[in-house]
Amino acid sequence: MVSKEAQLGSGVVIGPGCVVSGRVTIADNVRLIGSVYVQGPCSIGAGTIVYPFACLGFEPQDYKFKPGQATPGVVIGSECLIREHATVHSATKADRPTIVGDRVFMMVGSHVGHDARLGNNVILVNGATMGGHSEAHDNSTIGGHCGIHQFTRIGRLAFLSGGIGISMDVPPFCMAPDRQRIAGINRVGMRRSGMAREEITAVDRAFRQVFRVHLPKADMIAKLEELSRSSPAVGEMLAFVREAKRAICPGPGRPPRLLASWLNLRRRSGLSNVLDESDDESM
Repeated sequence: MVSKEAQLGSGVVIGPGCVVSGRVTIADNVRLIGSVYVQGPCSIGAGTIVYPFACLGFEPQDYKFKPGQATPGVVIGSECLIREHATVHSATKADRPTIVGDRVFMMVGSHVGHDARLGNNVILVNGATMGGHSEAHDNSTIGGHCGIHQFTRIGRLAFLSGGIGISMDVPPFCMAPDRQRIAGINRVGMRRSGMAREEITAVDRAFRQVFRVHLPKADMIAKLEELSRSSPAVGEMLAFVREAKRAICPGPGRPPRLLASWLNLRRRSGLSNVLDESDDESM
């Protein structure tokens, strides 16, 4: 079922069971394999392949948004792979659609929430979720069943492990192996992208001096300004930190939030003295 408002390019293939409704623009050589649902306003770039049961352009999961309310919808780039049961929701803000860049790979069950922005060559592994207004910059990888909180930014070439939750900004080139924690740089990803060895070394130095330790934001900016004089990549990290409206995901130099809370409680309650006395008695 294809709406009369839809505009189809050359070589478009719409398989059985698909429903294309409203103002939808489908560029050349797009393939909707079957049982794909697309609701306008939505545009799909050339060469993109959409697998069964994917849903693109439907209303945002936002209580404030009313059915039938005007929306700029969804813009999907060229040569994307959108696998089964993936979803991309329309925007709530009138000035900008939900954006999925070129060559994005959305694996099974992944989700891009309203007003989110994905750069080029982003990978969302099975079940990965981008919350509303979140951002994933070019060449970043979001691991399976990883949840990105609304308004959170993921920097270029960042790599997030599966099964974690992130509500703080992850700087470019960094790896997040645990919840709310970065622990190193994405050295393999940077090499594969063709980044020069000198730049990778500069990024590693910046991580060790700025993100591995616990510094106030002003001190982070000052140190990155110093290190970025000879490194465009570090300059990218500097710009990311400057623009941050949320906290920056901490490195291993800062204890995890739960551990810090437990240690603070232990100090306040005098529990450490009690435990020390019990240890002496057991000996």
